Amino acid sequence: MHASMAESKVHLFFKNPPPLSHNRAAPLSKFHNSMDSVKGKVKKLRSLFESKPSSSSSTLPSPKESCPKPVLRPTKSIGSGFINPTIRLPGTEDRIVVYLTSLRGIRRTFEDCYAVKMIFRGFRLWVDERDISMDAAYKKELQNILKVKNVTLPQVFIKGKYIGGADVIKSMFEMGELAKILDDFPRRQPGFACNACGDVRFVPCGNCSGSRKVFDDDEGSLKRCFECNENGLIRCPGC
Repeated sequence: MHASMAESKVHLFFKNPPPLSHNRAAPLSKFHNSMDSVKGKVKKLRSLFESKPSSSSSTLPSPKESCPKPVLRPTKSIGSGFINPTIRLPGTEDRIVVYLTSLRGIRRTFEDCYAVKMIFRGFRLWVDERDISMDAAYKKELQNILKVKNVTLPQVFIKGKYIGGADVIKSMFEMGELAKILDDFPRRQPGFACNACGDVRFVPCGNCSGSRKVFDDDEGSLKRCFECNENGLIRCPGC
């Protein structure tokens, strides 16, 4: 009896389903309204971008129109621009002279000197390297030539003409101007090094053996050796 009553209730439920409540129908209507508003905004934006340009925008250049190309002016040669004709080093018209230091006291100075030295050695050229840390006379010589008291290193002279420091040499090397200036210099054999000094450019004094003192037989005392510098060194005769 109870089973027959349950079946009759289920049959009546599917035959006459209850209407949706107002609370369920409201979210669906809001969703459709929001979709309609979004579609309306999309149509407005589409019409805005697809509309014809106004008269004020007609004055703007078309993207298809070619823009005027920039005019390239020839640059000045770096090599001729850095050579100072008023500063010259007499007696060095046949060589390359580099004033530098081999001391590592100031890192930037040492790195600049080493870089310039390696650039010239890459061309396999003999360079008159005047190391002021080996001989203080070279520093005084450079001060007299440049007419300044505080000199920066390195300083380069080619064929007696003053070229400049490390920045100038690096720029000329990167631009290819340095190779043109050095084209007529003779090249050394690859891996060549001086047998006397090993390309250090200095050797111990042969008169005092680097002690800076010699014995004077007439006076019977030691005297200062005048053939070497303050470090007991002389310029390598092989270089």
